[in-house]
Amino acid sequence: MAAPDHPALKPRVRERPLSPHLQVYRWQVQMVTSILHRATGVALVVGALAMVYALVALAAGPERWETFTACAGSVLGKIILFGFSWALAYHLLNGIRHLLQDAGHGFAIRDFVRNSWISIIGSVVLVAVAWVIVLMQWGQS
Repeated sequence: MAAPDHPALKPRVRERPLSPHLQVYRWQVQMVTSILHRATGVALVVGALAMVYALVALAAGPERWETFTACAGSVLGKIILFGFSWALAYHLLNGIRHLLQDAGHGFAIRDFVRNSWISIIGSVVLVAVAWVIVLMQWGQS
């Protein structure tokens, strides 16, 4: 039997963290885009479920569809629709950025930072233009 003071029986003292933590690093746009890409992926799944609900409401008849459109047309509904459309635009643009990186482009730090900002700003511009067109075409009601 091993002696109580055997090295294998002594608790280990960790001298460093197992992995870097967010508090160790200064926030950078690359970190934000990585987190946003994951978050928008989750938001798109939730939005897809909402679209399924909309289709079910449409198939269920005029009453259920009216209820759904009233909910989607409310202020909160429009905010959620705007957020979903931004998540879609951001995830699309950032996915294109990832495809370009998979092809071996944009790995220099300057390129990486620039392309991250293009994903963020481009998604805001894309959604703003899309919503202006939609509101001009179908009105705000």
